Parts: sequence; structure tokens; C-alpha cells
Amino acid sequence: MWRFLSVSMERVSKTQIKLVKSLQQKKYRDEAGLFVAEGEKCVEELRKGFELVHLYREGENATRTEIEQMSGLRTPQGVIGVFKKSEYSEKSDYSENSDLLLVLDGIQDPGNLGTIIRTCDWFGVRTILCSPDTADCYNPKVVQATMGALARVHVHYLDLPSFLKSTTLPVYGTLLDGRDMYEALKSEGGKDLKKEGIIIMGNEGNGISQAVRPFITRPLRIPSYPKDAETSESLNVAIATAIVLAEFRRQV
Repeated sequence: MWRFLSVSMERVSKTQIKLVKSLQQKKYRDEAGLFVAEGEKCVEELRKGFELVHLYREGENATRTEIEQMSGLRTPQGVIGVFKKSEYSEKSDYSENSDLLLVLDGIQDPGNLGTIIRTCDWFGVRTILCSPDTADCYNPKVVQATMGALARVHVHYLDLPSFLKSTTLPVYGTLLDGRDMYEALKSEGGKDLKKEGIIIMGNEGNGISQAVRPFITRPLRIPSYPKDAETSESLNVAIATAIVLAEFRRQV
């Protein structure tokens, strides 16, 4: 049974179709303060954290053709929701919602960002801090990949060096020349390893930027297996994030 009985499901108009289509682009999302999500489950989950402004459902207030015109998916799911973006203060206490903070430095791929947000939701990381050049969390591809996790994980964009300069928390960063993560965290477990901390993940191709690296106090490396075997140069950043968060949650 459809749960959005309190939302006005007005008949879709040409103007509204144009609006929804425009929200595929960041420029128009920023201007309107809106973003779009598709699919019953995704829309339902997002409503827990965002205000639902418009709802369009095939067979009720929109035809199949109109849904296809608004959709950004190859195979539209028949349900499209338009939500108000959240506005976070630049003076927010970023540590108030989570013991771990995840910092993303230049993540470009929307699919990676969406998967990382969903992974943070799973491991109870409620705050992500992003560099300005990280993909927009309201990009439709990101929103779909989160499967609604965006309603529970707060994503902020800010100048990372300025923030890291002021923090007193331990700063972990994944670097190819870092210390074996399993050995490092095991040796710190119960002694120096704090429940609170910052974990930095870098760009898909270049890793953590030169501007951010100096703030890393505890460089970590995810070791390949077996140790000396020939293998890929690096892991996908979303997969690497999942591995790191899983190990932190296991150790602390």
C-alpha cells in the first residue's frame, strides 16, 4: 500500500516535467534547493530525513510517457519524488552525530560516493565531510546508489585543510606507503586506538591530495594477499572504505 497519503499528488504538468528533468544538473538543483529520487523504496526511505515536495506515480498522477520524460534511469521505476535539500550550518559540530568522521578528498564518481554513503549508514558513521571537488551528494546517481541512506548520513562540503588544522582527533589516512592497517590497529587496540577519529579516503586516481596529506597523523595501508604477490595497483575507493570501516568497528 502506498504510504504517502499526506503528500499532494497533483496531476503532473509540462512545467513540472521540465523542473524534474532540470534537477539532473547541479546548477538547477542548487538554484531550486531540490533534488530527485526514483523508486518506491528509495523515496520512502528519503522521506524519513527530507521534506517531500512533489510525488509522481505512474497510473495515478502521471502516465508512463511522463514518468519516462522525468526519469534519469534507463528503466524508470514508476515513482519519482522531489525533495528539499538539507541546509547545514558551516559552524556545525561535525562530531556530534558520530564517533567516526569520514573525510572524502576529491571523490569524483557518483556511484562510488553513493556506495560510500550507504556503507557509512551500515557501519554507523553519521557524518561525511567532503572537499568541494567531491561529487554532489544530490546527484541522482548518488541518490539512487545510497538506497535511502542519505536520510541518515549527513554530508557536508567544506575546506578540508582548514577543518583538519583545527581538529584534535587522530587523523587516519589510506596511503600506499602507510602502515599495514591490521597490524597498526591491532597494536593500538585497547591502548592508543580511540573510539573517536577521522578517516580520510582519497581520489580514485590520485589518492589523498598534497594539501590534505600533512594532516594525517596515522597513515594506513590495506595490505594485499599474499604479501608479495602481483596484484592490482589499488582498490576501488568504495570497497577500500568498506574494508577500513569494518576493521575500525571490529577493533573498537
